[in-house]
Amino acid sequence: MALSTRFEEAFLFATQLHAGQRRKGTDIPYIAHLLGVTSIVLENGGDEDEAIAALLHDAIEDQGGAPTGEEIRRRFGDTVVAIVDGCTDAEVMPKPPWRERKEAYIAHIREASPAVRLVSAADKLHNARAVLADYRVLGDALWQRFTAGKDGTLWYYRSIVNALREVGPTSLVEELDRVVSEIERLAAEKSSSQ
Repeated sequence: MALSTRFEEAFLFATQLHAGQRRKGTDIPYIAHLLGVTSIVLENGGDEDEAIAALLHDAIEDQGGAPTGEEIRRRFGDTVVAIVDGCTDAEVMPKPPWRERKEAYIAHIREASPAVRLVSAADKLHNARAVLADYRVLGDALWQRFTAGKDGTLWYYRSIVNALREVGPTSLVEELDRVVSEIERLAAEKSSSQ
């Protein structure tokens, strides 16, 4: 599949939207995450709309809410904005409480379209890989980055894996499960050694 100038425009738009944003607790430009998610989507059979949505999957949530969603619709169409909206757990600031948002998202993902599940699973896989890599270096200090700490973060990742597996296991979901299982294993080892 060849990507068109729409993809190029989405890449530039995502770069501009997230220009000042960094990955949580790091100096890594946020665009690295968006590119990682997009790569996973394309490697798992995603089409151009899904790849564009992967580039923009955090735009509504992190960069302006509903007005950003309308700009995405205007530039890239209804299909892309529907996927991005389906990957968004909050459009308002301040965001609702963390646990409430995550429980609602887990329930939503069970009913979401295949395109939303693809982008969401790619997002969670890229995030989980980063958590695993950082956990190996930082140990339990890593959990200070996360609103829900160690227990809440582990609960969320396992719940997402379970929800995605319920609606149809894929090689992507299986890879997410392997990474999450490794994080859980390391966390259990660290707990038992303390």
